[in-house]
Amino acid sequence: MTIAWVFPGQGSQKIGMANQIEDLPNTQERFSYASEKFDRDLFEICELNSEPTNSLSDLNNTKNTQICLFLVESILLDALKDNGFKPNYVAGHSLGEITALYCADVFSFEECVSLIKVRSQLMVNACEGSMAAVIGFDRNQLDSLVKKIDDIVIANDNSSSQVVLSGSNEALNNISKEISCKRFLKLNVSGAFHSPFMNEPSAKFSEYLNKFQFKKPSFPVISNYEPSFCSDPNELKIRLENQMCNGVRWRETMDLMAQDVDLHIVEIGPSNVLSGLGKRHIKNVKISQVSSSDQITY
Repeated sequence: MTIAWVFPGQGSQKIGMANQIEDLPNTQERFSYASEKFDRDLFEICELNSEPTNSLSDLNNTKNTQICLFLVESILLDALKDNGFKPNYVAGHSLGEITALYCADVFSFEECVSLIKVRSQLMVNACEGSMAAVIGFDRNQLDSLVKKIDDIVIANDNSSSQVVLSGSNEALNNISKEISCKRFLKLNVSGAFHSPFMNEPSAKFSEYLNKFQFKKPSFPVISNYEPSFCSDPNELKIRLENQMCNGVRWRETMDLMAQDVDLHIVEIGPSNVLSGLGKRHIKNVKISQVSSSDQITY
């Protein structure tokens, strides 16, 4: 059986997710290390049940979401490794690609914390455009409208029935009036992520990436920018550089995984976002979820 470990990105965070892994090795040490680097108590942010008094205490603030998700996912995957589990290959959705690169030993834990601090800050500062989720649509109509309307792209091609669009607010309003779909939901985000609106932040992130050595991965990585198996460090660098200003091609990632007739997808993270997409998109696939210390197995 082929084992694929997949790691979700923003949108999969949950209040209480850190408490689910509190008794795992490295949890306290890693949250303390990252909290010092980010100058805030990240464990407390993950557990804050009341309405935060300011945005810096909000788990849904991109500055907190990205690092907290990485911490939870990295602790869980290392616990799996410590218990003798390992994948044949890995993939991550948006932010999850950095977790996938960590899992494949391309980056150290400390390097990932530094990368995510810069990445999340650049994305928060983008402040241009917005995003919208579209559910239950006709693919041909969608593709036609995206070509026709300026300043809009498919940011997350999640499945045959779910995409996220990025673009100017005007373009999103225009397409919402023309497209036939079950749901069109504007997202509460600070910018048009995974689109040309992110060209400037992406260029700054690429410059920052030059400080890091991309090591040869322990197993192949499927990237968002180019959904194919990759074990070349230089190519992985190019793909990560291009990720922020290009779409997440998750539907094609699932199509690639589905070529294996004996496939087991293991989603490592606090929710079942990618598991749900996989169940609906791939026939006869085994899917497991690892999200807490009491299920370090599959």
